[in-house]
Parts: sequence; structure tokens; C-alpha cells
Amino acid sequence: MQTLNLDLAERSYPIVVGAGALARADLIAGALAQPRAVIVSNETVAPLHLAKLKAPLTAAGIDTLDVILPDGEEYKDWPTLNRIFDALLANRCERSTTLIALGGGVIGDITGFAAACYQRGVPFIQAPTTLLAQVDSSVGGKTAINHPLGKNMIGAFHQPQLVLADTDTLATLPLREFRSGLAEVIKYGLIRDPAFLAWLEANTDALLAREPQALAEAIVRSCRNKAEVVAADERESGERALLNLGHTFGHAIETGCGYGVWLHGEAIAVGMLMAAELSRRLGWIDSAAVERIEALFVRCGLPVQGPALGVERYLELMAHDKKVQDGKLRLVLLRSAGEAVLSSAAPAADIAAAIAARCRAE
Repeated sequence: MQTLNLDLAERSYPIVVGAGALARADLIAGALAQPRAVIVSNETVAPLHLAKLKAPLTAAGIDTLDVILPDGEEYKDWPTLNRIFDALLANRCERSTTLIALGGGVIGDITGFAAACYQRGVPFIQAPTTLLAQVDSSVGGKTAINHPLGKNMIGAFHQPQLVLADTDTLATLPLREFRSGLAEVIKYGLIRDPAFLAWLEANTDALLAREPQALAEAIVRSCRNKAEVVAADERESGERALLNLGHTFGHAIETGCGYGVWLHGEAIAVGMLMAAELSRRLGWIDSAAVERIEALFVRCGLPVQGPALGVERYLELMAHDKKVQDGKLRLVLLRSAGEAVLSSAAPAADIAAAIAARCRAE
């Protein structure tokens, strides 16, 4: 068990990584304002992991209520969010009642957003059960739901009290979901940690075999990178935007294909290659760097070509991105494989060419 700390003054919180973290009722109890919690999960995760979380809490005298949602990105919406509010209101939950998000990124995001909104803000805990959620979405306080015109466009910054990343949950994670999570792990190496990128290249086989030591190392190093960035720029006014490498392109894929058709990490992998291709066209990196990134994604079983939405459709969807400022699209690009920058200087023709180079033919 390893513990990191995300330093945000009075809103600082621990990130606990390790086998058996879900059973740590002592850590959860210490983060509760009252001995009552609402556990939000989904129909896939609850049968696998709910009892591991709930039993120790019950034994510790903590009253729990379960809210089980349907599984899938397509349910990250207003009607599903209202199911959480319905349960909170029907059970007269108070402002000091803590929500616990048990699941992947969708559960973490929608539970966090419910916590940010209910009675103008209640505490919540992240208990991520997917690799992607453990290394990325559970850390940093971004919460949201999707809109038909754009992913994560309706949300709030609301930091958790605690993150419990139980590596045992990854044993039940489907291979496609696991590979999707690796895309976000690789992202940290590409944007700010070249030594970590080299470590990932050397340890890809161990990660794919889900060797516990390699997994723990990858999760801790990813969380450490994210915690450092968030501590420096909580509200994404500067450096934190670099964590969105590939996301402007990737969110267009997710929205354009329909939420859930492409997994988040799959779309982001292609998006990162589009960003790398654009960086190459701007003369910032060479072809060898792009090929290096592509080779790592291929080894991890991630896609390297996007769907045939058409360049114009990509650009239309990207215009809804949260990084658009004064009508100009700002993109996270690469100065090297290990250094990202935020730029609005890319010519429209180069952006279109980069998209076309990484799309399947229509």
C-alpha cells in the first residue's frame, strides 16, 4: 500500500494505491463527516466489488445506502444523474452525507458531479475500479456529464476527500478496458515524464500480464504526475491543460461515433497520434518520434487509426472543445516525446491534414 498526497491546502487529500484498499474502512471512516455514506456503483461493478467495500463499513458501524446505475458511457447524462438525486432526497440525505463512487470513470464523474450539486456541495470519495480511473479521472476533482454536442461539457470542479485505488479490482477488468487505461498511463510519459515513457516501453509486457509490481509502479507514477500538475493548476488555467493531450481529437471521436462505441482510452490514443502528427507537421518532432509513439500503442493493443467521420465533422465537433478561447482552438501538442505545450498557432490546413493522416478512408 502506497499513499500519495494531492496538495491543495485545506482541500488536500490522500491517494492510496495498493491491493485490498477497498477494505480499508479505517481510511474511509476518517474521511466521513457522519457515520453514513451513499455508495454509487453500476450493474457491472457492484456484483464484483460492492461487498468488499460495504462489509468493512458495516462492521465499523457506518450506515450505507446503495445506488446502482446502468453501465456505460451513454448513461453519463441528466436522467441517470437524477437517479442519484432521487435516492439522496428519498432517503433524506444531509449535507454531511458522503457519496462514494465505486466504479470506473463514468461512475466517478457522475457521482462527483452529483456531490458537487446536491445541497450545493457534499463530500465524496473516489474508489476507482478501472485502470483509467485509477490513473486519471479519479484524481483532480473534475466531474461532469456528457451532452449530445460534447463530452464532459456540463460539470464542476469538486475535489474528493480520499482516493482509494485498489489494484485487486484490475484482475476482473476486461482486456479492452485495461488497454484503454494504458493510453492514459502513456499520456503522462508523453507530456512531462520521458523517463516514465522509457520505463513503459521496457515494461509493456509486464503491464499487459498485469504483474502486480509493474501495475502498482505505473499507477503510482501516473498519480504522482497528475497530483503535481493539479496542485500547481487546480482550475486548468495553464499547465493542467497539458493533461488533455489528444483529448480534443479523441472527444470528437467519442461524440461523433456515439458515446460508448469507442472507449475513452481508445479514442485518446488516436487523438494523441493526431496531435503527434500535427506536431511533426509543425516541425517540432520528427517522424521517428511519431513512429515511436505509434509502436507503443500497437504493443498495447490500442487503435492507431480513427473512424471515418470526415475531416469536416471532426473539426465541427472539436469546435465545442472546452479549450476553445476567443473562438480559437487551442491544442496540446508535443515539443518532444516527453514535453507537451499548449498552442493555438497551428494552421487550419495542418490540423485538417493531421486528422486525415490518422483516419480510415471514408
